[in-house]
Amino acid sequence: MRTNRVLLAVAASVMALAMTGCGGDDGGSKVPTAASGGATTASGSSAGGGSGDDVAAYVAAQGKYVKCLRENGIDAPDPDAQGNIDFGGGDNLRALKKDPKFKTASVACADYLTAVPESIEKGNQPALTAAQIKVKQEYATCMQKNGAADFPDPGADGLGQGEWDQTSAGAKRAIRICGPIVGVPATAAPGKG
Repeated sequence: MRTNRVLLAVAASVMALAMTGCGGDDGGSKVPTAASGGATTASGSSAGGGSGDDVAAYVAAQGKYVKCLRENGIDAPDPDAQGNIDFGGGDNLRALKKDPKFKTASVACADYLTAVPESIEKGNQPALTAAQIKVKQEYATCMQKNGAADFPDPGADGLGQGEWDQTSAGAKRAIRICGPIVGVPATAAPGKG
């Protein structure tokens, strides 16, 4: 289960990297530095509208992650007020992912990665259409009926799925059966990268 959470956190960080530039700044937030390892906010809330506590904890964790990367030889930028770390997009990000030094640093610093708070994640995602929400609901129903009884129902906005046990045999079977609903083939090829 720990491995799944680390992988989820890594995926969340990559998504946060890809989505940098989203959201606004209310002018009241201070960007933490990796040297301080923590976040300071003037208003106690985030620019994305989430609770100040979960966002502040996430930003602090991202600051520690950046500090660790730097201690392991990676010139990482400070996270922004929502914890996003902008490594640059496109070719820069692809080159960084292939860099053996970055891979080593990422493994060494994996304990500092935490999941993106739901408030930030929702703030970074565009609103789903009625058709997209229906697909999310169909997927949840399929998962629940095919072995992942604890798979959460999406909220009215189609977002807000919580934690569930992905390691059980029933969950793995449900993923194979229901994947095509959300565009994941039942026999996905191994990933590259």
